[in-house]
Amino acid sequence: MHPVLQALIGGADAVVPAVWRLEIVNSLVVAERRKKVTPEKSAEFILDLQQFETTADMNGIDFVFTSMLDAARLHHRSAYDASYLELAKRGGFPLATKDEPRRKAAEDLGVELYNPEDSSIGNPNLR
Repeated sequence: MHPVLQALIGGADAVVPAVWRLEIVNSLVVAERRKKVTPEKSAEFILDLQQFETTADMNGIDFVFTSMLDAARLHHRSAYDASYLELAKRGGFPLATKDEPRRKAAEDLGVELYNPEDSSIGNPNLR
């Protein structure tokens, strides 16, 4: 089982940028168009996902034209990637990502990366 999924099952709270739900829906719609999943599987996935504790960071919208734009430019990332980086930095949260360029940008910004082996995190907030 993936460590982030394991943490969520264990009760970790995932704090996500406001755009996160749109990204999920977009990924599902694209996968459906490409015939990789059926609408029924998408619906099942959404029901499963809604069982986990996620908090959408609506305050992040206030940083779109400032620190998010700066992070996107500086680290050559999309605005969407920058929203995750900005949230993790502002909130002091570890960032959970497998995306290597996003991991590098997080390290450059001094953002802690989620490490499932680190017992000091306990019941972490995941980004």
